[in-house]
Amino acid sequence: MSTFPYKHIIWDWNGTLLDDSHMAVMVINETLAKRNMPTIDHDRYQKIFGFPVIDYYRRLGFDFKDESFEIVGTEFIKGYETHKYEVSLHAGVEKVLKTLSERGVTHSILSAYKQNTLDELVGHFGLTDRFMKIVGLDNHYAHSKVGNAIQWMSEIPYDHSEVLFVGDTEHDHEVAEAIGVDCVLIPGGHQNRDKLVDTGARVVEKIEDLIFNIEH
Repeated sequence: MSTFPYKHIIWDWNGTLLDDSHMAVMVINETLAKRNMPTIDHDRYQKIFGFPVIDYYRRLGFDFKDESFEIVGTEFIKGYETHKYEVSLHAGVEKVLKTLSERGVTHSILSAYKQNTLDELVGHFGLTDRFMKIVGLDNHYAHSKVGNAIQWMSEIPYDHSEVLFVGDTEHDHEVAEAIGVDCVLIPGGHQNRDKLVDTGARVVEKIEDLIFNIEH
């Protein structure tokens, strides 16, 4: 059995552990259709989604002259909340968390999701006890995770070389760089493989690859 080269994994939640990107497309299309704006498919979504989320909304066609980002963003979040229990974890998530925990690896979540809802959803899947800490934002506008990442990294009892950040977007790579840790990205979430490869981070095809294919 190969030795996993990290002692701690910081996980992104939405799109990385939670398979919610198709639901996000459905909800944003409801928001767009309500305004007679062109809707998108999942492929288009993965190409234009990114952080800060307000810029993604602009790529969708919003100019925020007649209504604010807060209004549109809140409408999306309400729709997302309506359907949040209809999504599932990505295949292999529970197995990977269990296997790595048995090897002594600890875990945390760092998410752009609002804290109280994040706690609820992680608990819904029975995963709360898997994580040292679950870190979300204090709002639902998803500007950035960097500030929370820096704070959490200052609390983690591990050297930077012992920590791995796992996510599904360019922003996850930016966060990993901001706190000086290695990063692995997994397609199949909120951005496509090409965008992830362009970051220069290591890209694996599925979450199980973390167990078998990650070496220093």
